[in-house]
Amino acid sequence: MSVTLKDVAARAGVSRSAVSRAYTEGASVSEKTRSKVLKAADELGYHPNALASSLTTGRTKLIGLVSDNFRNPIFLEVFDLFTKGLQERGLRPLLVNLSGETNPDKSVRMLREYSVDGVIVASSTLPASFAKAFRDAGLPVVHSFGRFASAPDVHVVGIDNVECGRMAARTLVARGYRRVGFLGGPEAATSTQDRFGGFLEEMARNPAVTVTHSFATAYSFDAGRDEMTRLLGTQHAEAYFCGDDVLSIGALSAVRGAGLSVPGDIGLIGLNDMEMARWETIDLTTIHQPIRQIIAASIEMVTAMLADPNRYPEARLFACHVVERGTLLAIDT
Repeated sequence: MSVTLKDVAARAGVSRSAVSRAYTEGASVSEKTRSKVLKAADELGYHPNALASSLTTGRTKLIGLVSDNFRNPIFLEVFDLFTKGLQERGLRPLLVNLSGETNPDKSVRMLREYSVDGVIVASSTLPASFAKAFRDAGLPVVHSFGRFASAPDVHVVGIDNVECGRMAARTLVARGYRRVGFLGGPEAATSTQDRFGGFLEEMARNPAVTVTHSFATAYSFDAGRDEMTRLLGTQHAEAYFCGDDVLSIGALSAVRGAGLSVPGDIGLIGLNDMEMARWETIDLTTIHQPIRQIIAASIEMVTAMLADPNRYPEARLFACHVVERGTLLAIDT
């Protein structure tokens, strides 16, 4: 039979409530009593029941981690960093797969049923209203990779996607391209809209450059390959800002599959700087998104909200930069 709190109390010569307080953060218990309890627990091989302790503390230490794009390989890194970072702080991630869903009601209901202490919405495509639904339900929430707003309804940590669009445009113009294209993710995604808006804004400063645009059905390899295959059957551009690394890699596959070369025939630039982009066979020029810093800040923010749920919502932005590799022509000097 498993060792119980009662067994530890008997071994340590203290009350059961003293054992409970010894394992409760912030509870009043002397160091002498705590030492006796921990020694007895170690001798008996006792481990406190986290679910049982939540009934006493009112805290489950569960953090809902909500995302909607499990098909994008970048989220393997995102989930790895989030789960490790939360666990290092004594918190437990509860992963919610939203693929194909845009209505937050089901997720809000489920996370309330599990009595999570807080929520992180990890998505660059969902609107601000999605994260706001958790706040309206009384759950502390952070929108990681969310859309920037000067006066956000919830805490937001991410990048300036509009500036990233400008950055990609400047990069293509500097290399002498005169027919450029934007190959974005789903048109309804907020990240697509902002990257496209910044791209067009910067290209408007270069009237000699012809700009076309199209949108893939998803942020995925297959969607990028399918859309580029379609574009190759038209008067295609000389270079594309694909708006995402996995789209770029799909596009790269389509270009090479058609017997064309990158960057000789078509140039490509992505966004994220995922690990795969560095592989020698891909060697993708891209815009680096500081994922580690964004995740660390998101965890820091949700942890702070557990202590002060009424913190005024703020937006934290992290700077991006171009990573030069082999899918664009050299700068035109």
